[in-house]
Amino acid sequence: MTERLENYVAGRWVAGDGPGTMLSDPVTGEALVGVSSDGLDLDAAFRFARETGGAGLRSHSYASRASMLGEIAKLLQANREHYYAIALANSGTTRNDSAVDIDGGIYTLSWYAKSGASLGDTFALRDGADASLSKDQSFRVRHVWTPTQGLALFINAFNFPSWGLWEKAAPALLSGVPVIVKPATATAWLTHRMVADVIESGILPAGALSIVCGSATGLLDRVGAFDVVSFTGSAETAAKLRAHDAFVLRGARLNVEADSLNSAILCGDAAPGTDAFELFVKEVVREMTVKSGQKCTAIRRAFVPDVWLADVVEALSARLAKITVGNPRNESVRMGALVSRAQLDSVKAGIAALSQEARLVFDGSKVPHVDADPAISACIAPHLFVVDDPDHAHRMHEIEVFGPVATVAPYRVSADGLPEAHAVELARRGGGSLVASVYSNDDGRVGPPALALAQTHGRVHCITPAVRESQTGHGNVMPMSLHGGPGRAGGGGELGGLRALEFYHRRAAVQASSIAIERMTGIASLPA
Repeated sequence: MTERLENYVAGRWVAGDGPGTMLSDPVTGEALVGVSSDGLDLDAAFRFARETGGAGLRSHSYASRASMLGEIAKLLQANREHYYAIALANSGTTRNDSAVDIDGGIYTLSWYAKSGASLGDTFALRDGADASLSKDQSFRVRHVWTPTQGLALFINAFNFPSWGLWEKAAPALLSGVPVIVKPATATAWLTHRMVADVIESGILPAGALSIVCGSATGLLDRVGAFDVVSFTGSAETAAKLRAHDAFVLRGARLNVEADSLNSAILCGDAAPGTDAFELFVKEVVREMTVKSGQKCTAIRRAFVPDVWLADVVEALSARLAKITVGNPRNESVRMGALVSRAQLDSVKAGIAALSQEARLVFDGSKVPHVDADPAISACIAPHLFVVDDPDHAHRMHEIEVFGPVATVAPYRVSADGLPEAHAVELARRGGGSLVASVYSNDDGRVGPPALALAQTHGRVHCITPAVRESQTGHGNVMPMSLHGGPGRAGGGGELGGLRALEFYHRRAAVQASSIAIERMTGIASLPA
């Protein structure tokens, strides 16, 4: 009989009722493990997390909680090979792609452990400078952040079962807020194994970390006024969440990371044969193929000067032709599978939709799969489109195909003002995105388009030959930088260094005598 993953709630492991859902290998179709959250006592789970977990975490200082994060990072590092094996079986990813998720999560934990230590043995955070409320300076106000008395509920996406957990849990736990994670069912096994290892280690206080595997039914009904919810997924689901009483009536906080039509812009000075041109082509192909394009930050639209459209398409196609697709157990394979056959159907539907207004210039359907049966596996090779008239196109600016699919479109380089103004205008038609990248041979040229893009993007990634070796990549989310975006990207914001702690704190103004204000202890100032 296939193993059933238990849920960890109210301080104990509990199996869900009913048949549950079976997780499978997206390459071979093999049944792996089952999950179910039916029949759980969610009231007890939330109460235990808030009361026992929250009190246990808040009894420690920031520095002490940072030390816990460091110990968790060491524990996960020691168990990396187990996690790689699960990612291979359940997500169908190559080792390099698994590293983006697994090592990325561990690195984020380590970063917050180190940065959190700088807050010292304190229990609250200072927000800005004090201000006088009286002419004689005897009465003052100080704004402080204190940890929310609720819990953090994470409803996560299928593409990053490791990083998706730890990039949220690291600042939450550092803040002193207990976590209940509901991983996406399709890839819940890796999240479950990591949580189980942390629970078994005893690093965290009881109730600080819980996991519910299976349906999310009933979770939002338990969310209270001082709880916070972080959701990663589709804009359609996010809209349903926003209408829930937990946020409309009870005023709980909600952070959303949703759909994103991210862009890459090749500047007008980056002619074929130059360093910037080569960096652009390499990055577009990498973002199309890493994790089989299943990244919220992947490049979906590439805008290039109209005179070089043919050169870009030729260069991209030549690189894409070298990508081997199939079973990641075969060492020759560079790109594995999508997470499921259902996701494969979704990607194929997106390809069909884009085809109605774009021409296909690299047809992945003609690429053979290595050691993978097309009738069983969720493998699909890259597809590259061209839209010759992006000003009058709609689908490329509206449809995010969550797989190895991208669209190239030409723009007009201006002779005056902002040369890349047309490209910026096209990028903005995505309605708000997580990230855009700009490629130029001139370090002085990337600033103006970057600031113009900043109005509608959460992050702008600027690449010139000067950072060829040091740049972190268009799609890599670093803990020091903001992860989020306006509009259709959800309007949320995660990470951004210690700024992430603000979501898990409540700000209050303390008005008192200057003497009392000066005698307030246990408060740290967030680094600039």
